[in-house]
Amino acid sequence: MALRSDEDFDALAAAFADLTTRAGAIAMAVLASPAIDARAKKDASPVCEADEKIEAFLTPLLAELLPGVPIVAEEAAAAGADFARAETFLLVDPLDGTREFLARSGEFTINIGLIVAGAPHAGAVYAPALGQLWFAGARAFAADAEPGQPAPPREAWRPLRVRALPAEGPTALVSRSHLDAATKAFLETHRVAATHDVGSSIKFCRLAEGVADLYPRFGPTMEWDTAAGDAVLRAAGGGVVDPSGRPLVYGKADEAYRNGPFIAFGDAAAARLY
Repeated sequence: MALRSDEDFDALAAAFADLTTRAGAIAMAVLASPAIDARAKKDASPVCEADEKIEAFLTPLLAELLPGVPIVAEEAAAAGADFARAETFLLVDPLDGTREFLARSGEFTINIGLIVAGAPHAGAVYAPALGQLWFAGARAFAADAEPGQPAPPREAWRPLRVRALPAEGPTALVSRSHLDAATKAFLETHRVAATHDVGSSIKFCRLAEGVADLYPRFGPTMEWDTAAGDAVLRAAGGGVVDPSGRPLVYGKADEAYRNGPFIAFGDAAAARLY
């Protein structure tokens, strides 16, 4: 697949969307089982059979879609894989929000993001239990989508655009399972009209939908946690910056693809408040 024009990136995002909805059937089949096989990884984060099955499903299909483009996937990284470094590469989080999944909450997602020159250029985020899909290349869209089915046709896509900062101040979203002390301190010392906890990369997508304004995250995340949602948010008119105001950068192989603190925002006026 060529990657030269806005139309190319939009087409790639639609292909990612189709892969994530198809993979959604795997997540829902595991979720329906009476007992889910899970264990702790070396970093104490959980991994379950759905993480591994979805990654095994997506990896060969992505290799076929984009031959030669390196795929940096969460569970392969956890197993010690040595990824080829490249300016263009894929980031895959087969199950973002594993804790929510194991708690049988619907706030988990399947994520695919394409990085070019340190920035996300296409991505898809799918929440199979909610039947909600968000994806973006040059433009951002949302759609209702059933797990295991092809992604909806173009006439079912809804364009996404962030909202202007409300006069009463921003609505902030925080992690349901990873609300750290630094993020709490940020919220306590800045003017925020309301705060809601939301699981997984859905937070980026809610900002892109224009139903919230700010997502501060000072605890640790990995690049595969954020790439797809970041792609959707940027294409919808928002952004993700570090505490100095610089855009979040991807491809930090020397740091094992670990992100530092960041603030995701809809209207740029929200970011300027901080």
